Amino acid sequence: MVQTPQGVMNMTFLSRIERPEDFRHWFGDMEAEYVYTSGVAGDTFFNGLKKGKILATRCPHCDRVFLPPRIYCENCFSELTEWIEIPNEGVVETYTVMHVDIEENPLDPPEIRAFIAMEGTDGGLLHKLNVSPDSVEIGMPVKAIFKKEKEREGKITDILYFEP
Repeated sequence: MVQTPQGVMNMTFLSRIERPEDFRHWFGDMEAEYVYTSGVAGDTFFNGLKKGKILATRCPHCDRVFLPPRIYCENCFSELTEWIEIPNEGVVETYTVMHVDIEENPLDPPEIRAFIAMEGTDGGLLHKLNVSPDSVEIGMPVKAIFKKEKEREGKITDILYFEP
């Protein structure tokens, strides 16, 4: 049922709304529960982080190395089954300086988020950079700093930050 200015209208999926202003509300509850899974590639990647390793997949035909890992090559559609550990070093490709947090509270000092192109891959990671805004620059070599082994959970936050 749809509430329109003319009253309540019964709608089916085959019904057609002639005027956009007629479709305004849907009364009642629509149950929608979602479970997001990281999939085969994500699970393997996060399990690697828990062990202090950054894992990527290599295409046997194109020889591209994907980070974040994928299970199919986006170029030739080959299945990717070869997992490789890559060095935990990369280069700052771009960055932003955050002066407020997600709730618009001031950050003192400001924080930096950067896209890190990881060595030996055709991709990289978006993560926190542990440097002052005055010293960050594009092209800066950085390395991943992991949590202590006992504190790792198999999440991207197992990497505390990147630093020069």
